[in-house]
Amino acid sequence: MLPWKRVVGPLAALLLAAAVAVVPAATASASGTAATSSGWNDYSCKPSTAHPRPVVLVHGTFGNSVDNWLGLAPYLTSRGYCVYSLDYGRLPGVPLFHGLGPIDKSAAELSAFVDKVLTATGAAEADLVGHSQGGMMPRYYLKFLGGAAKVHALVGMAPDNHGTDLDGLTNLLPYFPGAEDLLDAATPGLADQIAGSDFLTRLNAGGDTVPGVRYTVIATKYDEVVTPWRTQYLSGADVRNVLLQDLCPLDLSEHLAIGLSDRIAFHEVANALDPAHATATTCASAMS
Repeated sequence: MLPWKRVVGPLAALLLAAAVAVVPAATASASGTAATSSGWNDYSCKPSTAHPRPVVLVHGTFGNSVDNWLGLAPYLTSRGYCVYSLDYGRLPGVPLFHGLGPIDKSAAELSAFVDKVLTATGAAEADLVGHSQGGMMPRYYLKFLGGAAKVHALVGMAPDNHGTDLDGLTNLLPYFPGAEDLLDAATPGLADQIAGSDFLTRLNAGGDTVPGVRYTVIATKYDEVVTPWRTQYLSGADVRNVLLQDLCPLDLSEHLAIGLSDRIAFHEVANALDPAHATATTCASAMS
């Protein structure tokens, strides 16, 4: 039996290396948010009649407020939305790779950020779009921190709403004494996302949704991180679950690509934000 620390160390290094390889070098400002010159996080932006709610982008695990949104943020700003993004779940001494802190505390950070955006824009409600953990974590804010009164819609792109078994790897945890304690201590944000965790049990108790919020889940059957992929779906009123391959069978996006670069997914995000003017999402949406 291998000592767990020998397993976790290389796994963490692999995940970090993959993130570095896929995501461009961060261009975050000293405040940890994208500069206004990039087109988003412009606090002078005022929502239009066509798009009356600001959009808050919530990055995933190992993501940050800039790199996770170099594709989607310009896509939305070019369509007239006021767009904002935050960094959350930062660990001391770990730059750029965020979303690793306790998820309940990350939800409190989101709460404060939404308040800041609403104050700046004068809007009564915001829409949230999150990738991976960023599509699941806001549900804690909506359910326990008063967010339902301030949020009109939540769009999750490959969200781990019911946790993940990482293609079955988490089933090995019971065979490594102390493994879960190590995860809890070193990266609580990861431990909270394991299927069956105390955090997810509390989050999903009594139902997946809260009244007054519209929910959209956009999933890909090629997701290799949130597995099984169907666990991303939500049940409840005002829920729309979407599989990318039902819209375009040729779409091969996996967990990272769906949030970083997939314009078919982006088109479906735009539809979820403005369903009254939605247009059919097809393979051709990759060119839109």
